Amino acid sequence: MKKALQLVLMLGVTGLFTWLAFRGTRWDRLGESLKSAHYRWLIPYLMLLLLAHVFRVLRWGNLLSGMEKIPFRQLNEASSIGFMMLLVMPFRLGEFARPFLIAQRSQIRRSSAMTTIVLERIADGLTIAVLLRALLFFLPGYTDTVRYVRWGANMMFVVFGGGLAFLIFARKYQPLTARMVQKFIRPLSTSTADKVSSITHHFVEALRQLPAAPQRISFTAYTVGYWGCYGVGGAVLSNAFACTGTGPETCGGFHLSLYQAFLVQCILVVGLMIPGAPGMVGTFQAAVKMGLSLFVPETVVNSQGMAFANVMWLTQAVQQVGLGLLFIVVSHGSFRDIAGHLNEREQKKEPPDVHPEARNSGLKAGL
Repeated sequence: MKKALQLVLMLGVTGLFTWLAFRGTRWDRLGESLKSAHYRWLIPYLMLLLLAHVFRVLRWGNLLSGMEKIPFRQLNEASSIGFMMLLVMPFRLGEFARPFLIAQRSQIRRSSAMTTIVLERIADGLTIAVLLRALLFFLPGYTDTVRYVRWGANMMFVVFGGGLAFLIFARKYQPLTARMVQKFIRPLSTSTADKVSSITHHFVEALRQLPAAPQRISFTAYTVGYWGCYGVGGAVLSNAFACTGTGPETCGGFHLSLYQAFLVQCILVVGLMIPGAPGMVGTFQAAVKMGLSLFVPETVVNSQGMAFANVMWLTQAVQQVGLGLLFIVVSHGSFRDIAGHLNEREQKKEPPDVHPEARNSGLKAGL
């Protein structure tokens, strides 16, 4: 029943945002834009996506280095498959893929690896929230769209800032945090309170194994490089739909400056926080459309703008899924087996920690 309700809600959200994204779309001009786009710009865009992937992999390895230094090959393999699973699996079950995969390739426990995933999410959320508010400061005018975007940025500050504050508190006052969690949840369920308290304990223990200050500087640099590639990539890809006339109104195209591309990227990240169907269909296009509407005339947004959004979505999806499938083949793994393990853990509520010697050695043999 719970899964069915989640499925209905997910499809409802996806349907709503798909309608919002494509409402008013000029389908004839959208088709013409896709046919006439300068697809040579996909080459540098794909190169930037691959560079962003490398930064993201190195950043995760940086977080894991306090527990174990993992060779890039194993790290890239687990990351590539994990990123694909995050994109294609429902209910964000793919978030558990990377911890599961890295646990098969190292001595790191799944709960400890999951801690690094949470830290990544908090770092990214705060980075985008700060960048978005800074960029909005230079945006002239105050429309309903700007108001919604500012509200989204504020929500990101609240959610991810609160998460960071909790982690800092929990690391300093571990026993007190465990007692507070138990006291808060016990009236609802004693077993759940004990389980959450145990998870909190493992989580905080993993926080104590994070790398020292020099590695944190590298983590920051990788984060800047990662998001920088996506921001620059948006500006590069927009050249595929650039004008050939004197202005957007006469030629029907557009081009994003770096400032505009980074603002669109930040709005896209806020939009993707909304849970939707696998592949981010609907929410992706709606968020890009909202960002473009700040700079591009409505008629262009509903034609060339939607073509841009769909090409961006498809390119990113192909890149992530392609790398994931490649490394599944290289590691002699199976998508069904990995998905089965994640679903099994979700259904049985198994503890996240599995001793390394009890893990499947088949994937290790393929390395």
